[in-house]
Amino acid sequence: MAVPKQKSPRETATEIVQRLQANKFSAFWVGGCVRDFLLGREPQDFDIATDAKPEQVEKLFKRTIAVGKKFGVIVVVENKHQFQVATFRAEADYKDGRRPETVHFANAEADALRRDFTVNGLFYDPISRKTHDWVGGEKDLRARIIRTIGKPEERFDEDHLRLLRAVRFAAQLNFEIEPKTFSAIQSLAPKIKIISAERIRDELLKLFAPPHPSLSPGGGEGVRRTSEGVYSPSARGLELLRQSHLLEHILPELAATITCEQSPDYHPEGTVFEHIKLMLEKLPENSPESLPWAVLLHDIAKPVTAEKDLQTGSIHFYGHEKVGAAMAEKILERLRFPRKQIEEIVACVLHHMQFKDVKQMRKATLRRLLLRETFPLELELHKLDCLGSHGSLEYYDFLRDSAEELQRKPEIKPPLLTGKDLIALGMKPGPAMGKLLDEIREKQLADELKNARQAKTWVKRMLAK
Repeated sequence: MAVPKQKSPRETATEIVQRLQANKFSAFWVGGCVRDFLLGREPQDFDIATDAKPEQVEKLFKRTIAVGKKFGVIVVVENKHQFQVATFRAEADYKDGRRPETVHFANAEADALRRDFTVNGLFYDPISRKTHDWVGGEKDLRARIIRTIGKPEERFDEDHLRLLRAVRFAAQLNFEIEPKTFSAIQSLAPKIKIISAERIRDELLKLFAPPHPSLSPGGGEGVRRTSEGVYSPSARGLELLRQSHLLEHILPELAATITCEQSPDYHPEGTVFEHIKLMLEKLPENSPESLPWAVLLHDIAKPVTAEKDLQTGSIHFYGHEKVGAAMAEKILERLRFPRKQIEEIVACVLHHMQFKDVKQMRKATLRRLLLRETFPLELELHKLDCLGSHGSLEYYDFLRDSAEELQRKPEIKPPLLTGKDLIALGMKPGPAMGKLLDEIREKQLADELKNARQAKTWVKRMLAK
């Protein structure tokens, strides 16, 4: 028997609207999904607005989650997808720069007027295929403009995170921010510090998300072709953070790179900030999530380690990778990143200067580098580091070839002997055992010991001495 095809989020969202309307309620797609749909992109999430009260929504659908019932928000679970179904509402009395003190149910127009930006305030009826626009969102979509609904100062005072969201939308969509809206962001930028680290982190993760192929012929959030060439949301996002004055309040350590000069011999692109921007422009599609953050933080300590040689004019950053690793860890902890992700990004920062020496490394040292768990991420960072400066991929090609060669030697990866093997050969546990295991591993990586039998023979000789 044929397995029924799983319905898409779009089909299911349409069915939810249809069921609400069949029960005499008004219902629309709303927000970002309408924006993306009208831009010719396939929305990833669908939100639905309705005049049905939360209790009425719960009765209409078998599986619901009351995530924000007092605010009129119910999550409906259909076809293994989740959809926020929210009752039309108006909000007032914002006191903490995040949440309204007063919420009351209203009509669709009032619900549209409470939203952040005009392009996010559109309502769409997938049954009649009609768009409802009470905020001028269609015009701004055509003009590719991010504009607040109503006065910018009022919208940003309601929720300070909107300051950062405006930058994210402009970067992701390749839109311009309307001048009055942008001026308000610049003047209100210090208020972003009131927002919790977790909310800022989530916005930054979206802003610097690795690019991916266009979601549709109409365009996507990844690297896109424009008349000027390839467009990178991450690089534009970083520049907008600088221009908006948000960067100095969110990532002051990164803001310090704006004026940090580098020696033109190695960095013809100019300052550390320009170097980082160029690297972000070269981010490949579908990169690991941590790669943009390794890019952002790999040279984070250059401003505090900079030394200028008065005779030659050269600028040096001795030890910036070690200082940078400690700084990166503090920054990522401050933003509440998961510990595993912190560790892999910090490893990239700590090791990124090793790559210039790979051709002079002993075989064992090189293989240790290649066998590091974070090596694939480090290699991608190194490639971007080169593309964002001198452009030579000599060491990248060498390391890629070396890694491929090592892949053909699976016997190299597991150690030849363990502590149990040494005990069986008559050795007592202790520091000397750990040292001997390290020596065996070093000789294995140098191809001096190729199997367990050779290793045991060598150990017996050592113990006899």
